[in-house]
Amino acid sequence: MDVHGTCDDAFGPVRDAFVGNFDQGNEVGASVAVTHHGRPVVDLWGGDADEAGRPWEHDTIVNVYSTTKTMAATCVLMLADRGEIDLDAPVADLWPEFGANGKAGVLVRHVMSHSAGLSGFEPAITAADLYDWDRVCELLAAQAPWWEPGARSGYHAITQGYLQGELVRRATGRSVGTFFRDEVAGPLGADFHIGLPASEDHRVADLIPPDLSAALGTGAIQPDTLAARTLLSCPLDATEPRTRAWRGAEIPAAGGTGNARSVARVHSALACGGEVDGVRLMSADGVERILEEQISGTDGVLGVPMRFGMGFGLMSDLIPLSPNKRSFFWGGWGGSLAVIDLDAEVSVAYVMNRMGDGLAGDVRGALVALAALGVAATLDA
Repeated sequence: MDVHGTCDDAFGPVRDAFVGNFDQGNEVGASVAVTHHGRPVVDLWGGDADEAGRPWEHDTIVNVYSTTKTMAATCVLMLADRGEIDLDAPVADLWPEFGANGKAGVLVRHVMSHSAGLSGFEPAITAADLYDWDRVCELLAAQAPWWEPGARSGYHAITQGYLQGELVRRATGRSVGTFFRDEVAGPLGADFHIGLPASEDHRVADLIPPDLSAALGTGAIQPDTLAARTLLSCPLDATEPRTRAWRGAEIPAAGGTGNARSVARVHSALACGGEVDGVRLMSADGVERILEEQISGTDGVLGVPMRFGMGFGLMSDLIPLSPNKRSFFWGGWGGSLAVIDLDAEVSVAYVMNRMGDGLAGDVRGALVALAALGVAATLDA
């Protein structure tokens, strides 16, 4: 297997884990990137961008599904740090229509922690409906919560991005994709897009969908559960990112397009206390807010114990991706993963096109993240 790019000698275990994923037949194409104290130390890619054998190149990008949530959350956190969004205030303070139907008490921090009670759409919608921003936001504003906001978490697989994005739009007058491009990706030189221009389509790798029938056959998603109600409220089969409509739309919880290098670049600013290479996204105190636990317990949609901070998942015994408690993460359907460690000032990102069954990461990304953070712990000891 030919792997391209660069890897500091000390981070050789990351390269080994990355190559191992290919050697075991678990990859088609993928990239991994690591920054340490703001410095790129791993930037590797390999394999094919599609099943026809088009090579995965230096500038290949791919839909990363819910790893996009880390970018939308960063935008909200930046505005909170500037005093333009109050994380402890009702969503309706910025978005008055949202207060309808029992949602006056839904706080911004509930949205940030998947505890707002709006994990799916009622009535159900289709993927094509996601391309109409105003319509989706009107539906969410009119909808009643499915549980008492703040009482529990239920993964807001698609809805979280529209809720966060509308807060950004109400606070700034700019769409979340525009704000992200102007205030984050542009200044950092990060090749990540929430709403991809058609001019970049030629660089996009094709996602290879998982076998959903096999996953359903295991009983992983039981009918008449919150998980089924959520996921079936906007059914997706993972072929949507091959369309221009999906790529061009701003779908901030699932539609972002980038590579590991761009994901790690954005998160390197968070890992270094809000600033990297002279570009400050937020204050160190603004980054620390991510670590404030908002809700913990078995998530009603994911079906596993989760700890949610402000916009990210926090480390736990079930998800020990870093040896340091001041770390946070999120991943995407199929396997993409991002981990940020504040103590080690490490950002790890992994993206791929062969999708696994997991909603929020799988073992491939975990192996490279554990390797990277293990090396960093040794270097910083």
